[in-house]
Amino acid sequence: MSDAFRVTLQTLQGGPTAVGAAGTHTLIVDRPVEGGGRGLGFNGGQLLYLAVGGCVSNDLYREAATQGIALSDVTVEVDGDFPGVGTPSTPVSVSVDVAGDASVEQLRALVDHVAEIAEIPLSMRDTTPVSVSVRRVESRPTP
Repeated sequence: MSDAFRVTLQTLQGGPTAVGAAGTHTLIVDRPVEGGGRGLGFNGGQLLYLAVGGCVSNDLYREAATQGIALSDVTVEVDGDFPGVGTPSTPVSVSVDVAGDASVEQLRALVDHVAEIAEIPLSMRDTTPVSVSVRRVESRPTP
């Protein structure tokens, strides 16, 4: 098995706070204080939604480059919920603000394309619906 995407979590001082690592990158994973944690890091649901948003953002830049579009600003917001213990996520909604040196139509088409191919949302769609939509698009000529 390839470990290209292997991550490791190691608890600190008896847990539940843990350091998550992927190669040389780290972050803190924790439970909220009211849930018995120290409230020092992301919880699992936040990490899942962060992965969805990070994938969409990265894919926007990757696909824009293949189309000769220079993006100057991207904001991705991911919303959803985990309504109870042992329940899956509610449907996930991804809103994208994007600005770049292409027409509004080209930028909208870019977001639509990424909505179809983004790997993390694709990995979830059989169990949790993920929708990606454009909230704001701005065409900015390259200086």
